[in-house]
Amino acid sequence: MRILVTGGAGFIGSHYVRSLLAGEYDGDGTDGVTGTDTVTVLDKLTYAGNRANLPASHARLTFVRGDICDLPLLLDLLPGHDAVVHFAAESHVDRSLESAAAFVRTNVLGTQTVLEAALRTGVERLVHVSTDEVYGTIDEGSWTEDSPLLPNSPYAASKAGADLMARSYWRTHGLDLSITRCSNNYGPYQHPEKLVPRFVTNLLEGLPVPVYGDGRNVREWLHVDDHCRAVHLVLTSGRAGETYNIGSGNELGNLALTERILDLCGADGSMIRYVEDRKGHDLRYSLSDVKIREELGYAPLTSFEDGLSRTVQWYRDNPDWWKADRGR
Repeated sequence: MRILVTGGAGFIGSHYVRSLLAGEYDGDGTDGVTGTDTVTVLDKLTYAGNRANLPASHARLTFVRGDICDLPLLLDLLPGHDAVVHFAAESHVDRSLESAAAFVRTNVLGTQTVLEAALRTGVERLVHVSTDEVYGTIDEGSWTEDSPLLPNSPYAASKAGADLMARSYWRTHGLDLSITRCSNNYGPYQHPEKLVPRFVTNLLEGLPVPVYGDGRNVREWLHVDDHCRAVHLVLTSGRAGETYNIGSGNELGNLALTERILDLCGADGSMIRYVEDRKGHDLRYSLSDVKIREELGYAPLTSFEDGLSRTVQWYRDNPDWWKADRGR
C-alpha cells in the first residue's frame, strides 16, 4: 500500500511512519517480510515537527515539506496513493488559548483541503485522527462514539469542526473515511511542551514541575504505540463513515501522574509548584472503546507502568533530542 501521512514528522505521526516502515503492521512476520508499504510524509515542520523523528534515507520513505492548506500541492502529491492518514494538526491547548486562529486554519481548513484533494484524486481510503477533547468534560461514566460534541477550548472546537467536515465528505461525497478519537498519548519523541515530557525533562535538569490548580484533573493515558496500532486497524478494517474511540482504561489524576513521574526521576514532592489553573480546564476525560475492541479486535498492549518507565528512560537517554526540541 502507498500511504500519505500528514504531520508525519510530529510525535504520533512519526511513530506511525517508523512502525509502518519497520513492518510492524504486516502480520506475524513469519514470512520474513519486514515491511512493504511505501510512505509519503507531508509536514510543514513547524515547532512540533522534527525531521530527525524519521529515518533519514529510508528507501520506502519520501519526505515533502509543505502545508496541508496548499491544495495545488496536495493535488500534485496524492495521485497514486492508496490511502491518507491525517495526523497533521495544531494540538496544544495552551497555545490555542493565546491564538486560536492558527488552530482554525490548520485543523479545520487544513482538514477540508486534505479531504477535497483526496476526493478529487480518487484516494480510496482516509483516516482522520482526532481527540477525546471534542467531547468536552464528563463527571462520571465514559463517552461513546454517539456522545455529543461539546468542546471547551479553541483547540478542541477546531478538532470538532474538522471531525464534522470529515463526516460531511463521507455523507455528501461518499469518501471512504473513518474518524478516530484517542485519549492522551505519551511516549518517546513527544515535544517537551506536553505534560509528561515537560515534567520529565524539567526534573532531569533539576527544575520544578508546574501543576495546574489542585491537580485533580483526570486524563486517560494511552501509549503512542497502542494508538498507532489502533489507527492502522481502522485504516485497514474500519467501516466508512464510522468513528472509533481509542482508549486505554488508564485514568489518572494529574497530581497522581506527577507523583509517579517524580518517583521515576528520583525526586519528591518538593519539586511540585502549583500554578493558576488553565482557563476552561476540563475536569475529566474518559473513553469507552468497546466498539473498536469488539469490531476490530483492538486491545492496548502496553501497561501504563511499563510504558511510563520506558518513556522516562528514553528522555534520560536522549538529552540532545529534547534539548534541541525545547528551543523550537
